[in-house]
Amino acid sequence: MTFDRYGSDVLNTDWRAPKKGRSVELVAELGLVVEEVQTDFCGEIVKVERDLGTLILEDRRNKRRTFPLGPGFLADGVPVILVAPVKKGPVAPSRTASGSIAVAGAKARVARASRIFVEGRHDAELVEKVWGADLRIEGVVVEYLEGIDDLSAHLRDFGPGPERRVGVLVDHLVHGSKESRIAQSVAKSPIGKHVLIVGHPYIDVWAAVKPERLGKEAWPTIPRNIEWKKGVCQQFGWPHRDQTDIARAWKHILSKVNSYADLEPSLLGRVEELIDFVTG
Repeated sequence: MTFDRYGSDVLNTDWRAPKKGRSVELVAELGLVVEEVQTDFCGEIVKVERDLGTLILEDRRNKRRTFPLGPGFLADGVPVILVAPVKKGPVAPSRTASGSIAVAGAKARVARASRIFVEGRHDAELVEKVWGADLRIEGVVVEYLEGIDDLSAHLRDFGPGPERRVGVLVDHLVHGSKESRIAQSVAKSPIGKHVLIVGHPYIDVWAAVKPERLGKEAWPTIPRNIEWKKGVCQQFGWPHRDQTDIARAWKHILSKVNSYADLEPSLLGRVEELIDFVTG
């Protein structure tokens, strides 16, 4: 047996490799315990700031320190390069815009015979945005009437009954108003027990949107001789020359509504009441 006085050939080995091995990438998952080699600070990852490229470690004494993501850590004694977790896609909301528990994968129910009538297109669009998911699951169709003056005729044509209930949402349903007189007339009619008419106190459904959502302190008071919507646009400094401007204003208002929290309670309760009535 020959003896190699010079030992093994260092050029045949990875002489540059660190004693603990080369660093490998590791996802900085919450709860992972690592050690920062420069400071010897050892702790659990309690937060990862992807945008800042940092993480926060908390040791057993509840002391926290912030470090940059990347190399310079040990996990179970092995050098690691900590990287931020892969950003996940949007999570399906657990609740609908109305605050109801969302039913994942639920299909729209076949439409019921019962209906909800609202005065105009804007009312219908607002109800759809906040309660649309609930109404589809319940199979309730919302129709707009283009005004409340002909409500009695619409109801006669529809033919309400025990299995064909009608809920009606009315603007400006206050004591002594034209709307309240129409509602009282329907209630006293033979079909009245199959029809529920409720309303909010506002001249128009626009005002059921909380004004602070538009950056305003309150909805303005408009003189009776000025059309309310045009007057509102004028007071707010919005274009108001024609119907196109009014439609654009409504689109802006509706865009500020994301859930029931953006609406006044006086509207919320009435719509929920109607849904309960036509699905009961």
